[in-house]
Amino acid sequence: MATDLPPSLDPVAARRWQARAPAASPWLHEEVGRRMAERLEWIRLAPRQWVDWEPVRGGLAAHALVQARYPQAACTAVEPVPARAEAARAALARPWWKRWGAGLEFTDPAPGAAQMLWSNMALHDAPDPQALIARWHAALATDGFLMFSCLGPDTLRELRALYLALGWPPPAHEFTDMHDWGDMLVHAGFAEPVMDMERITLTWGSPQALLDELRGLGTNLATARFPGLRGRGWRESLLRELSARLAGSDGRLALTFEIIYGHALKPAPRVKVASESAVSLRDMQQLLQSGRKLGR
Repeated sequence: MATDLPPSLDPVAARRWQARAPAASPWLHEEVGRRMAERLEWIRLAPRQWVDWEPVRGGLAAHALVQARYPQAACTAVEPVPARAEAARAALARPWWKRWGAGLEFTDPAPGAAQMLWSNMALHDAPDPQALIARWHAALATDGFLMFSCLGPDTLRELRALYLALGWPPPAHEFTDMHDWGDMLVHAGFAEPVMDMERITLTWGSPQALLDELRGLGTNLATARFPGLRGRGWRESLLRELSARLAGSDGRLALTFEIIYGHALKPAPRVKVASESAVSLRDMQQLLQSGRKLGR
């Protein structure tokens, strides 16, 4: 159900990864951020203030693209981990001759202050995605909009098939389908969610290069992952199997990444009408004595 937590994700491991993830913008995240920035062409609303949720992992170059599109908009960058906050401040600090423009703050967003919230490649690793979506909803003003991206279920399908064939535990937790993300957005109070997806294939010249890039993208958060450390023999087997099973006709190793893009609006709150009306005993007596009918 859309109201359940990701069934195969270990929330303790997810929180540990969030605290220890490198203070660097992976190439894939930057590329997805570039493609998501192109989707802003469809949006007519120009925000006066926007929130970038964890810009370092989401892509510092992608942040610059959004900033260039909305140069007069103030930005709040959310970076809860000190090392990444320091990296973001260093990378995003404006030169002195540009400091009279729109500001950039590193703090929690004020409730209802932003007209856009931008989150690139963060949601699939969230230990409690619904709580995260609720925070995004709270940060947005009425009629503000959310732009996000994340990994989808087809991600690493070749690697999952390899692990399954060898009888190994899964290499990653199961990623959520875009329709379930849409349901969660509606459940959190968003309206008119628009979801789409695409598949990106990355290739590498060696199994070691493949593993190095995967380590930068994330870690195995599956509850059924290997319970302990593996030895050198297992690593050599993994490298050998990657070369044998993932290499194409050109000798390069390929993996699929399903990218989900989401957009949704924060509508005006609905007015709640009381299902019952209270009438005091004194008013009841006066109404009965006057012969008037009770109404709601």
